[in-house]
Amino acid sequence: MADKQMHTKSREINLLTPSRELPLYGRRILVTAPRNYAYRLSEQIIKQGGLPVLMPTIETCYLSNYTKLDTALNHIDEFDWIVFTSRNGITAFFHRMNDLDIPVSVVQKCQLCALGKDAESLLSFCGKVDLIPTESSPAGIVAELAKLPQIHDKKVLIPAPEVVGLPEPDIVPNLITDLQNLGIKVTRVPTYMTQGLDKNIYSIELNLMRQGKIDVIAFSSTAEVESFLTMVNSQSDYERCIIACFGPYTTANARKLGMNVSIVSKDYSSFEGFAEAIAAFFTLSSNSG
Repeated sequence: MADKQMHTKSREINLLTPSRELPLYGRRILVTAPRNYAYRLSEQIIKQGGLPVLMPTIETCYLSNYTKLDTALNHIDEFDWIVFTSRNGITAFFHRMNDLDIPVSVVQKCQLCALGKDAESLLSFCGKVDLIPTESSPAGIVAELAKLPQIHDKKVLIPAPEVVGLPEPDIVPNLITDLQNLGIKVTRVPTYMTQGLDKNIYSIELNLMRQGKIDVIAFSSTAEVESFLTMVNSQSDYERCIIACFGPYTTANARKLGMNVSIVSKDYSSFEGFAEAIAAFFTLSSNSG
């Protein structure tokens, strides 16, 4: 038992540890996540001794048109499952229910699914979560639902982002196709908006990158990569940076978009795992060096 406690403690970083002893000491990590995720990822980078440089390339915000979402919310009892693919979707969904004075109790008849740490957010809104896939990904959702008897008879609601001004990443469309292939009737409903930000607000950050003063660019979604690529002139702007991606899906899409990805977090259920993967890369580099 004592050994187990020692092991647990060793994984935790004591904030009184001198910075020089931490794996990301002196490393500048460009965080491209939208600000509601950026502060959580930055906290984990700081714990590893790194210096986060914030440059959200996308932002997530409330919809300008609620017609489709309101229709779905007023007919929630028609769905067997509600499958949330992001924390933003959960927050926007329940905020809109509150705006419409729809009691949270209406979702009790539905089965609710969330990925990884998003389940904590779902629990805080409605006190219920029925499925947290073992793999924190759309493929994990499909694999778990495929095991259920009579799933082909079910109706599934997917609260999803409305992507504005960027090509839509294939994550949600592929999830819908995979669920439809199981015979499920899927309804996708726009719940919040994802849009690119203006590169003109980032002249300082982009210059740091071009000068080789950014060590790592950390991408947590495909949309961040796509928007980032609209902000740079060419690959030479970021060729001296190490590219890190949060999980295999963002990695695969970043590579399709021509990026050389060096760090992939295998634990992509939390940003702690992402920061640890970046730290491990530098620990290995310094040891081999």
